[in-house]
Amino acid sequence: MNEWIPRTELGKLVYEGKIKHIDEILDRGIRIKEPEIVDKLIPNLEVQLLNIGQAKGKFGGGRRKPFRVTQRKTEDGNKPKFSVMAVVGNRNGYIGLGFGASSETMPAREKAIREAKLNLIKIRRGCGSWQCGCGTPHSIPFKIRGRSGSVRVEFIPAPKGVGLAVHDECKILFELAGVKDVWGRSFGQTRTRINLLYATFNALKQLKETKVPESFKKFAGVVEGEV
Repeated sequence: MNEWIPRTELGKLVYEGKIKHIDEILDRGIRIKEPEIVDKLIPNLEVQLLNIGQAKGKFGGGRRKPFRVTQRKTEDGNKPKFSVMAVVGNRNGYIGLGFGASSETMPAREKAIREAKLNLIKIRRGCGSWQCGCGTPHSIPFKIRGRSGSVRVEFIPAPKGVGLAVHDECKILFELAGVKDVWGRSFGQTRTRINLLYATFNALKQLKETKVPESFKKFAGVVEGEV
């Protein structure tokens, strides 16, 4: 693996140890332009590919797979294009989502992972369910909504033991974000997995962007990301 040579001022500050925590970047709204910044500040980051494609099967069915393949007709024949979505997270309040496309699988995968790291966000967790009230960060502190294209999603705090009652691909986002219990529902063309995942990610952004009173934070046991 090649040694990282920072190209931005932010990267140089991280490389020199002048910025030691990812929150110093995210809380100030500074845009991350180098994925190595995330690698250095969150060394335990996990990466997973999401199943946005589908293999051919009988009667139109088929096993879900990470790569979505499309073809473009040219004078030289059909040119395939591979698309993939990746999610990164540390299972403790940090999550990122990225999309990549290329004529080959490996470059598409690398683009998606890179974009996911550059899109990293911090979320809040807590116990916002009136049925539970345990005050531990096992769920989300309040209802959140997200939208992308025709797809709309809504996620509601759930009591302990419910698990992730959401779409299979959305489960991966919540798992890597550190959320263990949540109820969810979706509307629109949810077969379009890309829009469904972007809508879920947009909903997760609200957990940090929404203003929360200090009294509620104590009641619901709200915590933010930890490295």
